[in-house]
Amino acid sequence: MPSNSQLLSNYNVIYENIVEYRRTAVIKLDTPEGADTHLRETIEQFKYCSNTASEWCWHGRHQIPEESGCQPETPRVSGDDNGYHVTSKAKAEDALYDQLREDTELTANLVQKGIHQAVEAIKSGVERLKNDHDTSRPAFTADTAVYDKRSATFHRDHVSLSTPDGRIECDYILPDDADTPPTKYVTNEDYEFRRATLHRRDGDWYLHASMLKEDDDTDTTTGHRTVLGVDLGVNQLAVASTGRFWSADEFNHWKREYEKRRGDLQQCGTRAAHDAIAGVERKEDGRFEIFLHRVANELVSEAAEHDCSHIVFEDLTDIRENVPEASWHHLWAFRRLFEYVEYKAREQSIEAVQVDPRNTSKRCSTCGFTHDDNRHGEDFECQKCGYQNHADYNASKNIGLQYLRRRQNADDGGARVDVRLNRGTLNVSGEYNPPASAEA
Repeated sequence: MPSNSQLLSNYNVIYENIVEYRRTAVIKLDTPEGADTHLRETIEQFKYCSNTASEWCWHGRHQIPEESGCQPETPRVSGDDNGYHVTSKAKAEDALYDQLREDTELTANLVQKGIHQAVEAIKSGVERLKNDHDTSRPAFTADTAVYDKRSATFHRDHVSLSTPDGRIECDYILPDDADTPPTKYVTNEDYEFRRATLHRRDGDWYLHASMLKEDDDTDTTTGHRTVLGVDLGVNQLAVASTGRFWSADEFNHWKREYEKRRGDLQQCGTRAAHDAIAGVERKEDGRFEIFLHRVANELVSEAAEHDCSHIVFEDLTDIRENVPEASWHHLWAFRRLFEYVEYKAREQSIEAVQVDPRNTSKRCSTCGFTHDDNRHGEDFECQKCGYQNHADYNASKNIGLQYLRRRQNADDGGARVDVRLNRGTLNVSGEYNPPASAEA
């Protein structure tokens, strides 16, 4: 069978007449009294393992030959780097496992998963460096921890999770409708739990479970997949085709605050002021990194909760021309957000892709009519069919449709793919398909 890395979530993959269906089930957990403290400690210690491994792999503590699994870096990275990034899980585990086991109270498997998560992120960074893209050492701030069958026992109605204080059992909170995700996957004995990521969000706990079903059947024509379109902007940092908005107000506020602080310090002109400016810039980077990690986590969760196989962004190569009002801060934020979504989505077996953004802001997502007069600031009104909505939301649907048209032109066949909306989907022709419950 092909390895997990060769397969995309929600794709029906045929191999020697075996079809594999991969799904990500987002399950809300009913945690017992007192469990929150132990789960939060698990998360903190898991992040400690990943961040420790990330620092060691990125900054190279030893001169290691290239054939050992390390990759030479470009001169752009400064600090105490010795010229190599460690991209071998075995090498990182050999160097760090014993110390991390001593530093934490996690089980062996959770320590290994923390190290492996860091190495995968380092690999993505190395690829960006090879392509002459700016990047920095991955930092793990999201409240997540990765479990497999050795650190968790998955049942159809509850899960047993390893923590520093022993095992904790949490019941699932599932929709009553057996045909609604995640119930349709969790309660189906044909789907096997493979691994899961524990998430803490808004005070609640969720399990993002990767599930697999195998069928001895080569007919994939009835399969159905969906993609999440995402538009990026100055006022709304990100808008998803499901109708969810991520405001840029917080980002823009702190951008102005830090610019003012730097301006005031620059007027002083002293050495102390110069040092203070460097401190302000470090705080700025840290605040924005945390903000973008949070948005990236929520975007990936949005895709997983709506059973999407892809998160589709506009191509960022010429983003300066496409969003002329964006400052360099915004351009940096767009690129960094995509990087974060890309590797976080990969953990959920979801792929982040980019498409040609031409006319996505001027095109009507309902009838396809394209005209400059369709958009006025944040308002969109089609001059042909009269469709009205927020301009960025309309653009997010068009970005998803752009991927559908690209896939259709590739003539790769297979299952139908639609753009996910809050309720229902859009097909490649822009036709609305209501949810199953609305069709009944």
